[in-house]
Amino acid sequence: MPRFPRFRDGEEDVVLVTVSGRRAMTLACAGAFMVVMDATIVSVALPQIGGTLGFSADTLPWVVNAYTLTFAGFLLLGGRLCDVFGRRTMYVLGAGLFTVARTVAGLAISPETLLAARAIQGCGGALLMPVSLSLLTTTFEEGPVRARMLGAWSAVGAVGASLGPVIGGPLTQLAGWRWVFFVTVPLGIAAMALALVALPKSATGCLRTVDFTGAALVTTALSLLVYAVMESSSAGWTAPRVAGALLAGAVLGIVFLAQQRFLAQHPILPLGIFRLRQVSGGNLVLLLLGLGFFASPVLLSLYQQQVLGYSALWAGIGYLPVGAAMFVGAQVAGPLTNRIGARSAAVLLCLVGAAGFLAVALLIGMTDDYAITLLGPGLLLGFGSAAAFTPITVAATSGIPSQQSGLAAGVLNTVRQTSGAIGLAAATTIASAATTNWAHSHPGHPAAAIGHGQAVAFAVAAGCLVLASIGAAVTMPRARTTRQLADGGTLTSARNAGQRSRSSPCRQVSK
Repeated sequence: MPRFPRFRDGEEDVVLVTVSGRRAMTLACAGAFMVVMDATIVSVALPQIGGTLGFSADTLPWVVNAYTLTFAGFLLLGGRLCDVFGRRTMYVLGAGLFTVARTVAGLAISPETLLAARAIQGCGGALLMPVSLSLLTTTFEEGPVRARMLGAWSAVGAVGASLGPVIGGPLTQLAGWRWVFFVTVPLGIAAMALALVALPKSATGCLRTVDFTGAALVTTALSLLVYAVMESSSAGWTAPRVAGALLAGAVLGIVFLAQQRFLAQHPILPLGIFRLRQVSGGNLVLLLLGLGFFASPVLLSLYQQQVLGYSALWAGIGYLPVGAAMFVGAQVAGPLTNRIGARSAAVLLCLVGAAGFLAVALLIGMTDDYAITLLGPGLLLGFGSAAAFTPITVAATSGIPSQQSGLAAGVLNTVRQTSGAIGLAAATTIASAATTNWAHSHPGHPAAAIGHGQAVAFAVAAGCLVLASIGAAVTMPRARTTRQLADGGTLTSARNAGQRSRSSPCRQVSK
């Protein structure tokens, strides 16, 4: 059971939790729900937003992209700031920026105002998401309880993702697009109030522990790479703005790694963290899983609307069984991880998800019956893919000292977000190319061509999940249970914590 904090000589005892488990879980889930649901609820309202504010066809996607770009770019910085300034400060700041920006977006009367608000909202989300995960990894001790809490946290994220289109469609149709932004404002205010009451005010009080040079380099590099990926789906990979951004991002990424290795006194990304097998292996598996999984909501929605002829509202409802399977999978994942271990659970669940993607790819070309092509296979891919995130998260955050929990969460969320952006761009590019090629050889059947293109994309996604399963088997720790995994990282964590306490010019104080 979680325990309340004890303080000794002005320092918080890092082996004890800071708040009751219930409050920490509530705050973590509220943050994840707001951030994850935003990715899907806004997309439903794009046509009405464009018509009201006068967006052009080229600029309308930036209502989503402005948020995604800043969110992905600032995640690593957000994780580091969580470690330096404390979870309470960064939760309140992140939730505040997110909530205020959503309010401004809902009140926007021009495209410029809306896009600026969306960019600020992305910054808020980048602060909020790492601290939400860090709350769980520092509140619950490594082992079965943490695995169950991470499973519940993942389940809430799955609910947010699946409810986005379901809530956004009726809101847009009945109340107008502005309510897509207003709907989570009360939740944001309530979360800030609870954080102020429940979380202790703790920080290092030392700005020099933040590597601002490294932060600028990694944020710019990630933003350029994500921008290139997002633009590639419409402009192509050889377009000057895409190739230039890709090259610049890669160069800045190399400069960032060199700066972290040789120049930074207090690096924002201590590269030594990747010497922990659970961190490097977990993030590699998450990358492969994200490449295949995060494009599935878009592909399934397009298939229902473009091939089956569903409206946007019915396409959202048609996605509900997949969302329900994701929720159930995330709930089951915690106990399964405790029973067979993080590595075995990740291998098994990635294979289940791969089977679902492959079934969709094979059945799309045979029939256009929703129950056959999407319902059954969708339950399989939703259950396996969503459940796989829990053992991967358990592994990637085990054996991490409390002072680096925000960093580990920031790295994990950065990989997750970047893999999603790359996977979505790659999937849409592959589907478009396969659709065009099939249409040339089978003229007069546009719906069939679209179905073929999406089948190819689903097959590629299945391959990514198979690679994720192989990666989990090869790279993730061999510990059989979460308790053994935790014990395996204890010695390394203690050694690292001791080295930091001797070398750091600042120490954590509670006010």
